[in-house]
Amino acid sequence: MKSTLLLIILYLLSNVISLAQNSEDSTSIKVLSFNILHGATTQNTFDLDAIAQVIIDANPDFVALQEVDYKTNRAHQYDLATELGWRSKLLPLFGRAMYFDGGEYGVAILSKHTLIASENMALPTKAGDEPRTALSVTSILPGSDTIVFIATHLDHLKDGASRLLQAQQLQDVSTKLNHPAIIAGDLNAPPGSPAIELLEQHWLSSYKHDNPHPTYPSHQPEVKIDYVMMKPASRWQVVQREVIADTIVSDHCAYLVTLKLLKD
Repeated sequence: MKSTLLLIILYLLSNVISLAQNSEDSTSIKVLSFNILHGATTQNTFDLDAIAQVIIDANPDFVALQEVDYKTNRAHQYDLATELGWRSKLLPLFGRAMYFDGGEYGVAILSKHTLIASENMALPTKAGDEPRTALSVTSILPGSDTIVFIATHLDHLKDGASRLLQAQQLQDVSTKLNHPAIIAGDLNAPPGSPAIELLEQHWLSSYKHDNPHPTYPSHQPEVKIDYVMMKPASRWQVVQREVIADTIVSDHCAYLVTLKLLKD
């Protein structure tokens, strides 16, 4: 009886040790990419609480927001990044792409974790095209891992010329990164397009290539244009993907990805 009990205890203890070792070998990170339609909603109701609820329900570590207004007239002079950060209890940071409508317009990051550095980098465009930006932060995770998280919103025009320039700029930046990195955002290009193929030369995409779930438009998703990508590929594992379709909050679905950051 005693020997049987001892074997059971040893078995349970070995499982606990194994679980602890596995958790030490990786860090779980949830990333949400969300084009928020400058807060307007598809019904023109301007409902920040509804947008925040999507974020709260997803419970992400990092959020990349696109179409973010800062004190514009159409957004009723609200600072959308700060408002959504306050509502979702996440640290907000706004990155201006351009001055617009009495305020500013760009992208934003919401973070559950400590930020130790940030940079807002203007992306190249053809003459006359809308300015675009990439906002990056360096963050320390609870397990002491340091990562770079980048939020961006690439050009939307059909000819794709500015979008390809922007993808190339992101490629150039990626070669200089000293930490594992994530890029998330509305890239305005489907899988297999020139901009996505260029990025995927250095970045690991989180979507299933044989079944890339569409993210736009939210009322009847037909095309995937919202992404989460990681590098280097050897440090990342995709655990789960979810397309969150709310037909009122935005014309885009939110895209939630659960990742594991593997130890080097």
